[in-house]
Parts: sequence; C-alpha cells; structure tokens
Amino acid sequence: MNVTSVMTANPACCTPQSTLRVVAHLMKNHDCGLIPVVDALETLKPVGTITDRDIAIRMVAAGKNPAEATAADCMSSPCITVDADTSLRECCAQMETHMLRRMLVVDDDGKLCGIVALADVAHSGHDATTVDVLKVVSQAG
Repeated sequence: MNVTSVMTANPACCTPQSTLRVVAHLMKNHDCGLIPVVDALETLKPVGTITDRDIAIRMVAAGKNPAEATAADCMSSPCITVDADTSLRECCAQMETHMLRRMLVVDDDGKLCGIVALADVAHSGHDATTVDVLKVVSQAG
C-alpha cells in the first residue's frame, strides 16, 4: 500500500506571500489545521507548511500583528516530503523520524499532490502502525 491510497489529494495551499487572513480562511473552508506553502500556485513546489498553531504561537503569542503578516512570516521551512509511490510504512517511518503529524506528498515533478495525516493512517486499518507513529510524534513537546 502506498501513500496515494490514503492521502488527501489536491490539498488547499498558499504561497509565501499569502496573508494570514487568506491562510486562516483556507483552514476554515477546508476544515484543516495545516496549509502547505508552495513557491507559486502554478508550479506547486512545496517550500514550507503553516499550521493554526504556527499562527497562534509565532504571531499572536509573540505579540506580532497577524493582520500585517504573510505565510512566510510564520511558516515552517524547509518541509519534508515523500514521493507519491512511497509505501505507507516508509511514510510513517518518516513521520516518526521528523516528528510530523502530517506529511506532504509530491509527484514525479516535485509538485504537491497530497497530504497524509495521522488520521489517514488510522483510517487505513493499520492500527498498530497508527499507535506507533502517534506514540513517537506525541513525545515532541
């Protein structure tokens, strides 16, 4: 089983120049807590990720004005990706190694094509794998 069998395909994404208001609207409209940041909407090459937590911690809690900020101001970069033909087992190993709850998936051209989240792994029926990844990733903090 590879990542394409469980990933969310064609996720919403933004560019480094996107305002945090745009990013927050994407999160709301797509019911998600992470938005991939790509170099441009035409090329879709991942350059980072931004989460609701990034906005809260790196902007609001730091006393910065999120109304004047862009994704580049608080995104995590560089981002870790896996290829679309990566096995689910290898993806989970990478999630453990890098302490990630979500993994970006790219196609043969390096373009963003999906996201694998812990919930996707859980829904795949690999309960033992889900528990293992969750234990390791949850230790961060």
